[in-house]
Amino acid sequence: MTASADVLFRPFRVRSLELANRIVMAPMTRSFAPDGVPGENNAAYYRRRAEGGVGLILSEGTVVDRPASRNDRGIPFFHGDAALTGWKGVIDAVHGAGGKMGPQLWHTGAVKSFQTEWEPETGIESPSGLVAPATPRGQAMSEEDIADTIAAFARAAAEAKALGFDTIEVHGAHGYLIDQFFWSGTNERTDRYGGATIRERSRFAGEVIAAIRAAVGPDYPIILRVSQWKQQEYAARLAETPELMTDWLQPLVDAGVDVLHCSQRRFWEPEFPEIDGENGLNFAGWAKKLTGAATISVGSVGLSGDFMAAFGGEASTSVGVERLVERMERDEFDLIAVGRALISDADWAAKVRVNEAQGLKGFQAAALAELV
Repeated sequence: MTASADVLFRPFRVRSLELANRIVMAPMTRSFAPDGVPGENNAAYYRRRAEGGVGLILSEGTVVDRPASRNDRGIPFFHGDAALTGWKGVIDAVHGAGGKMGPQLWHTGAVKSFQTEWEPETGIESPSGLVAPATPRGQAMSEEDIADTIAAFARAAAEAKALGFDTIEVHGAHGYLIDQFFWSGTNERTDRYGGATIRERSRFAGEVIAAIRAAVGPDYPIILRVSQWKQQEYAARLAETPELMTDWLQPLVDAGVDVLHCSQRRFWEPEFPEIDGENGLNFAGWAKKLTGAATISVGSVGLSGDFMAAFGGEASTSVGVERLVERMERDEFDLIAVGRALISDADWAAKVRVNEAQGLKGFQAAALAELV
């Protein structure tokens, strides 16, 4: 690592959220919350990343109050007295270390976990009873189910604010429930939550965001995670052109999103190379350009291999941040989320700050089996 990383350590502000630097801990499912309740080990895990200099911590996905909203018994709830008390311990620990944090609010929809055979006891729900194109799983949601789900997201956001979290992130990516509404392959509805266009299929997400905005007020920041790819189909694309990307994302920003967290498997890959070349804007860069919203980029930061390979047991070696620094210096996006590198090394941000390249650790898949 030879390039100065100073650009990563500029302060950042959006609404009431003030960050000391541009490094975000990406949400990563860890499944270490027995009975859905985060405990002292979860609080210590996040506190260590705050102590290590991360500007903003986004929690692992934590599910809203709906039947079958999670697909792994170790995923934490963000509802109920016991779970919320656990989350209060987490945010207090992070604040005690000088950090900032938001929970990622989630509903897994029809997606089955590829890490466990566990199944929820209640019925699985999704827009059209599909987990992938022409692949049935679970049941189609009624309009009452949809209304109750929107209300559950809003309640969870209000609880996050009441507990003292600095922001919230809504998980609208990777083929889970909200993304299943976006994707024509899993949304075949003929009511107002379906439609032939991405703008029409964004209605559910827009109503979720609008309900959250009403619940948390005008100054509380809302982050939305989005992706083109799905774990059901890596090559899936919701927006093949910038015009379609605007149709998808602008209504969500208009509804109240402050920051778009734009997930791609490798952050350096251009989104529309046919327009601006092989060194063109990535997904977060285009989202910022088209909507004017702040954006977070993410995807294999600091490591040699992408994160889906990690679940197949592949290791990744540590790499420098030169490509990241170059893109940050041209203000392509505002923040950068770091995932597996922060599982392996809680002090990753602090080491990058002082250019300690030799001290950076690679990632071994075995790290997913423990919470350290």
